[in-house]
Amino acid sequence: MKGSAQMFNQHPWRQAQPVWGSVLRNDQHILELTGEGSVSTSPDMSIITMGVNSEDPNLTNAQQENNEKTTKVIQSLISLGISKENIKTADYRIEMVYDYENGKQTLRGYRVVHLLQVQNHQIERTGFIVDTAVRNGANTITHIEFKVKNPQIYYSQALALALSDAQFKAAELTREMGVKLNKVPLSIQELNQTSPIIPLQPALFAKSEAGTPIQPGKLKINASIQVKYSYIL
Repeated sequence: MKGSAQMFNQHPWRQAQPVWGSVLRNDQHILELTGEGSVSTSPDMSIITMGVNSEDPNLTNAQQENNEKTTKVIQSLISLGISKENIKTADYRIEMVYDYENGKQTLRGYRVVHLLQVQNHQIERTGFIVDTAVRNGANTITHIEFKVKNPQIYYSQALALALSDAQFKAAELTREMGVKLNKVPLSIQELNQTSPIIPLQPALFAKSEAGTPIQPGKLKINASIQVKYSYIL
């Protein structure tokens, strides 16, 4: 898997006014500013949350139907080579379902929802996994999340870009101010760490012979830091 790196703003110092400040502390001139970096990469795993939604006037019947369908879904996933360790229950709940007519509330029956979280390490099979589960009884897909197995590698790259961004801003600002920059930072503080996801909106899937065209796209991992430099007048 290959990743591509990019740094925000070719000339970020031109918009630096909201994110930097110059103060005097203990006779030392200090410049405070932020640096930002971003790394783009292709995801290498997906996490699929899907399951079975069953309704029946009788609670026992709703539970039995849901249990049977959920078991069939799990078996179909295992037959694809997904280990049991990568299939777990994300949610299980029983709800009462009501009808409302002329201001009256009438119990119509019961809804049993069993959601499974499936971790998939062959990202190109995401759509096939969804289709297989749907053919075997899954009727609810809550979301699909694309991730990378080792996000810290890319976050470290983004941090390096954020520091370069801060250094560039500091050099440009002090040059414009006509002062001499001490290039060694006094302090560096991380402001955030993000591992973005690409979610699909909750949906109810009907059975279909057509393959589901799941597109993982690209992930962006961002880093933002606050850096303090000293300078000489």
